[in-house]
Amino acid sequence: MEAVRLWGRALVRGAAPVGLGLLLWFAVGTGEQRRQDTLKALPEGSPQVLAQRRLHNELVMAALREAAETDENVARRPVPWRK
Repeated sequence: MEAVRLWGRALVRGAAPVGLGLLLWFAVGTGEQRRQDTLKALPEGSPQVLAQRRLHNELVMAALREAAETDENVARRPVPWRK
């Protein structure tokens, strides 16, 4: 009888953190869906902002490509470093 009680206590001690984890997982999951919906509704998702961001990323990639192709340390160039 003592062994059954020990197994029961061990089962409860093991199941409590799992249950708490599942509860938190469900709570965070519903908040995540709401956050995704909010992000989709922001004006930052407009085509103009996305085009500006895309252009900025292209300029950064061009600068990185140029830095990779040359032996010069482009970080030590004077500030207006564009050609």
